[in-house]
Amino acid sequence: MPPGAGGPGVTRRLLVASTNAHKVAEIRALLEPLGFEVVTGTGLPEVVEDGETFVDNARLKARSAAAATGELALADDSGIAVDALGGEPGVRSARYAGEDATDAQNNRLLVERLEALGLTEAPAAFVCAMCVAAPDGTLVAESLARAEGLVRWPAEGPGGFGYDPLFFHPPSGCRFSELSQDAKGAVSHRGQALRALARLLEGTPDPRLDP
Repeated sequence: MPPGAGGPGVTRRLLVASTNAHKVAEIRALLEPLGFEVVTGTGLPEVVEDGETFVDNARLKARSAAAATGELALADDSGIAVDALGGEPGVRSARYAGEDATDAQNNRLLVERLEALGLTEAPAAFVCAMCVAAPDGTLVAESLARAEGLVRWPAEGPGGFGYDPLFFHPPSGCRFSELSQDAKGAVSHRGQALRALARLLEGTPDPRLDP
């Protein structure tokens, strides 16, 4: 029985298939007020993220975590796509400068490649694909969202993670790294994708909670 359809106190438990503490915090902050119980797992199987799209990789991670834990699993695959670079870093955003690259290394490589093109800023979009899978591999709900903006450097702002210090969001007049968590969640790719996913889940029966 979905949240809102079975009376007060009914929640939907979702296991987040991510080891990124920043992502988990954003997901929890956005979903728990909507009546979802957000949990994390330990020792989840490592997934080779070899999909061609964000959606492909979100599905891979959600299905793997759900099968391993017996839980409904939510996975996010997200990154930044820069027009001038043909959509790069895209699905390789987290490992743009190498498999074990830090945020700073990824940001530096992105700026270097844009400067090599003679640019001082570049149109870009943050993209987020969300997927919830059941233990049997069924895809329960999916969403995809974008936040349009500009890559500007040098990096600025005290908050955020990943490419946030480089991403200027014109409607907010700020970089994502300069927004509070609530303000960022209201406009970000992940916030949009999560709200869309929640709406889908609210209309999707959970067989474990049905009478």
